[in-house]
Amino acid sequence: MYEYITGSLVEITPTDAIVEACGVGYDLFISLSTFSKLQGAQGKTVKLFTYHLVREDDEALFGFADKAERSVFVHLISVSGVGPGSARMILSAMTADEVKEAVLKGDVNRFKAVKGIGLKTAQRLIIDLKDKIGKGGSEFSFETAIASSPVREEAQGALVMLGFAKPAIEKVLDKILKEQPDCTVEELIKKALKMM
Repeated sequence: MYEYITGSLVEITPTDAIVEACGVGYDLFISLSTFSKLQGAQGKTVKLFTYHLVREDDEALFGFADKAERSVFVHLISVSGVGPGSARMILSAMTADEVKEAVLKGDVNRFKAVKGIGLKTAQRLIIDLKDKIGKGGSEFSFETAIASSPVREEAQGALVMLGFAKPAIEKVLDKILKEQPDCTVEELIKKALKMM
């Protein structure tokens, strides 16, 4: 829904950034990585890439200093048992590149060192994310840049509202968009409903 927000950084804490754009103050959840990149920028114009999370009973806007961190966040929350809080905690303990490296090396202990991540979740992260890393492991394959596209987010929001489980929705949407990246929201929802 929202690709990025550019505006004045009004306030920043290690967990939140308030950015004023066109007279509206946006409260974005951030990781420590983004916080460290924004330190000293209060009162200045900043650009944060966003992820709009919509759930049945909640909405949240997450901000990232760069697209790479947002990409990793999207992949992390696609893993069963990893919510946005845990994903943000992982990205506060490691950079996006360190997450990729830990996945490639199968470094369970690196994930277990993050507060709230146990052995099973650490193993699931490695298993689920290994196949999402591009050839050579240089970056997460962004066939799933579709992962943060407005069309995908809108379709995902609609399917969540219809009562489908988020992990199942994400797998179906990834599959459809990999084969047909130019789907409209309506086409995407119809195709997903046939596969759910």
